[in-house]
Amino acid sequence: MATPTLTGRQAPPARPPSSRPPSRLADLTALVRPGQWTKNLVVVPLGLLGAPRTDAGALGGALAALAVFTLASALVYLVNDLGDRDRDRRHPEKRHRPIAAGRIGTATAVSFAAVLAALLLATVGLTVATGTAGLADWWPVAAYLVLNAAYSRGLKHVPLLDVFIVALGFVLRLAQGCLASGNPVPSWLALGLLSLCLLLILGKRRHEMAVGGVLHRPALRGYTVGFLDQLLAFTAVLAAVSYVLHVQASPVFGTHGPLVAVLTAPLALFGLARYLQLLVVDAGGGNPTRALFSDRMTVSNALLWAGLLAGAWLLGRPGS
Repeated sequence: MATPTLTGRQAPPARPPSSRPPSRLADLTALVRPGQWTKNLVVVPLGLLGAPRTDAGALGGALAALAVFTLASALVYLVNDLGDRDRDRRHPEKRHRPIAAGRIGTATAVSFAAVLAALLLATVGLTVATGTAGLADWWPVAAYLVLNAAYSRGLKHVPLLDVFIVALGFVLRLAQGCLASGNPVPSWLALGLLSLCLLLILGKRRHEMAVGGVLHRPALRGYTVGFLDQLLAFTAVLAAVSYVLHVQASPVFGTHGPLVAVLTAPLALFGLARYLQLLVVDAGGGNPTRALFSDRMTVSNALLWAGLLAGAWLLGRPGS
């Protein structure tokens, strides 16, 4: 029987195990979450939008940052699965992960992690040797690894810290893309990204409480549905305000910045409201990426939003 949600609706049933076990290569690939790499693809180059420097060197630095953060995040996913294997076995979905299910042994996983760490160090060393980026420019990825090590060692069980550390990981991705490309980190964009990530992570925590209770994630004992709903409203407002202030100040749109902010703010607000509706009314939010990209209203709103921003950018170019 499906577990009732807090809204009175039934949660979707847990994904049944496949009749044919995945191949070893498929299991090793699953450990590094290639489906999650889109986060790096979207966030790392984000600092190039409206950046003072967008030449070949900046693009090369952004690509290097993308490669480094992809390796770093893959390593973090793998280490987290190793540390959480016993707890994952009690989760209706995560118990099918390769390590939790016993299809990948601990020794194999540790060896794979060592290979990823070696590739990460080699990539950073190559960028320093070729002059693509200086060694000091890679502090965000170092901070990301340290934060996630602390997260895996126990901070993930501390309410509030558990969500802020994950959200800070995305801000560090943005900072890395900016630094590796030789550009400053836009403050309002960083704050807006932090707020949006907190919104999505808190939404995921709310869904976890509804579906699995607090047994799988001890940090959930520090939350209630009412408290999470207040945090969701607060972070949604902060994300919207940061977006408007960033657009107004962005050199991308030239003197049209305030007008672009006014015209696109309703679409930004609609996107945030739609996510909250999917989370609270439709009992979604377990996988925010899947929920948003599979929702026609969200996708249509995002396309219209992107179209308006692209048009405003063309108008704001010098000589337009």
